[in-house]
Amino acid sequence: MAKEKTRFAASSSAVRDQVFPGVAADARPAIKPYHVVPDASTEIVGERASNTGVWLFSLVVFTVVALGVLGLFELISGEVGFFSILCAVLLAGLATMSVHIAQQWEKVVVLRLGKFNRVSGPGLFWTIPVFEQNAMRVDGRVRVTTFGAEETLTSDLVPLNVNAVLFWMVWDAKAACTEVGNFTQAVELAAQTALRDAIGRASVAEAAIRREQLDREIRSVLEEKVAQWGVTILSVEVRDILLPRDLQDVMSLEAQAEQRKKARIILMEAEQDVTEMLDAMSEVYERNDVALRLRAMHLLYESVRETGGTVVVPSSFSEGFGDVLGDLKNDPLRGVGR
Repeated sequence: MAKEKTRFAASSSAVRDQVFPGVAADARPAIKPYHVVPDASTEIVGERASNTGVWLFSLVVFTVVALGVLGLFELISGEVGFFSILCAVLLAGLATMSVHIAQQWEKVVVLRLGKFNRVSGPGLFWTIPVFEQNAMRVDGRVRVTTFGAEETLTSDLVPLNVNAVLFWMVWDAKAACTEVGNFTQAVELAAQTALRDAIGRASVAEAAIRREQLDREIRSVLEEKVAQWGVTILSVEVRDILLPRDLQDVMSLEAQAEQRKKARIILMEAEQDVTEMLDAMSEVYERNDVALRLRAMHLLYESVRETGGTVVVPSSFSEGFGDVLGDLKNDPLRGVGR
């Protein structure tokens, strides 16, 4: 333990020298070690399978064999003594040790005199007492493992906190039993290492935006590592990527500036389109005075209709509309029948 602490202190000091060059050692912030938080349990408490049936079956086998042996001794010798009881208990124990039940999702690795013999299950199977033993019961269902790395440095030296979910299962019970000591822990640590390496090769922008690419990269590395252990990786999903608070504020300002830029470009394009349309309309109004007058009257009507008010034009002020209204100001009913 002391050697591990010394190695970690040395590695942390080296990382701080790279990240904070020229800064005094006392003024440098501490770098926390990354760690994995595995959770290999895939069952809810209310959904866990009960072994009551298996124990009850073993008890029934023990009782039936013991009573059968006692009954046989009674028929042969006419009495039940200590020797007959001892023989009944011994034979019943051997019978119980030789018969087993594996659940539908279980595979049992059987060794004979220490060597691999077969994989049994699911259902009822037999073993030779003393000579054969059940080395491991392997659950073949899909498993879910959550893991994460804290303050892992990206390629541009930005610390990230990443949480991910791993979906995997055991397809070869023999390899899981004989090729690795603890395949569950091995898969968890391999996933942690793959996640750390993938983050270290990507920039903070790539890690935050291209999650699917990060998932595929981690899965590819894991499949290559765990294939020899009889384990297959179904999928890897990055759940959350937490950026430092200061970096979040900077990226938020950058995104806001980009949105303002796009809004201004769209507004300028709209003004350009409006200007081109007005230029084309001005040519029409220049050639036709009546169209210009009708347009002025339409604008006046729209303004009154939208506000629900009334436009009152003073007589002295109405002289300014002479070029628009023409002779209609003197004779409003003129041209009604047209």
